[in-house]
Amino acid sequence: MNKIRCFILFAMTLAGAVHAEDLRYRWNLNDLYASTAAWDADSKQLDADISQVTACQGQLKSGADRLKQCLDLYIAATKRLYRLFVYASLRRDDDTSDPAGTERMQRASVLRGHFQEQTAFLRPELLELGAEAVQALLRDNPGLAMYRHYLDDIERAAPHTLNKEGESLIATFSLIGDTAEATDSLFRNAELTRPTVKLSDGTEARLDDSGYETYRQVENRADRKLVFDEFWAAQKRFEGTLGMLLYKSMQKDQVNASVRHYPDSLTAKLDDDRIPATVYQTLIEQVNLGLPTLHRYMRLRARLLGVADMRYYDIYPPLVHSPASYTPEVSEKLTLEAVKPLGDAYVREMRSAFDNRWVDFYPRPHKASGGYMAGYAYDVHPYLLLNHDDTYQSASTFAHEFGHAMHTRLADAAQPFVYAGYPIFIAEIASTCNEQLLLDHMLKVAKTDDERILYLGSALESLRGTFFRQAMFAEFERDAHAIVDRGEPLSGAKFTQLYATILKRYHGDAEGVMKIDDLYTVEWSFIPHFYNAFYVFQYATSVAASSLFADAILQKKPGAQQRYLELLRAGGSDYPYELVKRAGVDLASPAPYQSLIARMNRIMDQIDAIEGKKKH
Repeated sequence: MNKIRCFILFAMTLAGAVHAEDLRYRWNLNDLYASTAAWDADSKQLDADISQVTACQGQLKSGADRLKQCLDLYIAATKRLYRLFVYASLRRDDDTSDPAGTERMQRASVLRGHFQEQTAFLRPELLELGAEAVQALLRDNPGLAMYRHYLDDIERAAPHTLNKEGESLIATFSLIGDTAEATDSLFRNAELTRPTVKLSDGTEARLDDSGYETYRQVENRADRKLVFDEFWAAQKRFEGTLGMLLYKSMQKDQVNASVRHYPDSLTAKLDDDRIPATVYQTLIEQVNLGLPTLHRYMRLRARLLGVADMRYYDIYPPLVHSPASYTPEVSEKLTLEAVKPLGDAYVREMRSAFDNRWVDFYPRPHKASGGYMAGYAYDVHPYLLLNHDDTYQSASTFAHEFGHAMHTRLADAAQPFVYAGYPIFIAEIASTCNEQLLLDHMLKVAKTDDERILYLGSALESLRGTFFRQAMFAEFERDAHAIVDRGEPLSGAKFTQLYATILKRYHGDAEGVMKIDDLYTVEWSFIPHFYNAFYVFQYATSVAASSLFADAILQKKPGAQQRYLELLRAGGSDYPYELVKRAGVDLASPAPYQSLIARMNRIMDQIDAIEGKKKH
């Protein structure tokens, strides 16, 4: 039940301060539950649902009709649990300082753990039936046909499924499975002392996560260095604590892999969705071969910023500053225009989301940072959390998150609940495709070369952040998990050492492309996605796939739009690698990554041409 989270944080802006309480910019959670009392009542109904499911224990061999009835009960209870969980999560993120929200989220986690524990008999008991018996039952009751892929996937996982007692024990321990992640989140969002610095223009900048994300982009270079030095110094003081939390999380992954008879954590995680290991390997190989393109971008950035010695704190300021204000209304208008190549129905559905308050737009004190789409309330609609700051970057984020929301709407409409959910391997294709459609639109409507450089530069930064940076994270995760899998220790200092080696290699420290101060290499401790093992590589694979899909759609290649939309409608009805391959992109081959790297070079060629024209 992970939200689809994105690597974007913003500080409280003047616009946010003015509009944060305006109901037009707040999500309407009453679509989920009219009140917390209604949530409480539904949580009690879940207990009744669970009792009906547990009554199926020992009865799955009773015939096709009883098997279908039990699967229907289990899926209905799962659907209710997801809705309860989404509401608790969104209310918690409304105000992370509210104890009632935290307690409700804890109750939801307990409900989930209880549900998993009480229904842990299902998979082992289905496996006891045997593949031939299951196929016979499918023939006996045509209504079971909708569960064919679900049952086949259970059979596929047989070597890694324990007996009833073992599965129940694992489910019980899931109650404390996210202890390290929850502790890290609470510590960094609520209790870590954050520095405040005075910038050259007199601004008193508080460097919490959102403040860091904002003030690292300021135009004054000395201010950027100050922001980096103070923020990472504060983080460095807790290097040991944060390292212990991440190490314990990775140990949990290692234990899970071991008890399920996998050779290592990476194999276990990839097997959840039957993703070939060659996808992970090919991504990292191709990204390393493409590092000269990343280095070219760093040199281009240095030239446009007018700095002779590129430093890590020069990586975030925009190449061109724009006075334009990209309010939520402007972001909506631009995005609706951009996605017209996906068809009128797509546009109409997206417009309804804005009209019906699916989104919480602006930052405010104690609201969760970042951006995400929560789409697990099948009978309702997706919800989006943004921290909109009226910049072009926030407009791009708007398009990105609505890619997720529309993916959810299309899958929900086309699939039963059991297959409506889709893995992250596909999810980021929809979001990054929307970003590329927005870029194409903005370049068409741009009136000046400075505008074009703004949009092209934003695209480059998006590709750096979504492709190269996530692949770098993936390489760090692979190496760190391998150490833990071997039973070796990893302190905070060793995490920093490992991360520093990869970070400096990616950014050309040895080649003189960019100098990275050792203090900044504690950055690993700032990435919450590491608590969800081997998650981030899928950002990189997805943007490579979406680049090919977007190009084909914009070029109006025969069948391109239909294949893309069918991929979104497919939800989780098949394994994600197979669905993407069926749509025309093989992410186990070098071609998608080479194509994206070539695209990045073409964007830089356009900027070079604009700059050359200015000189003449």
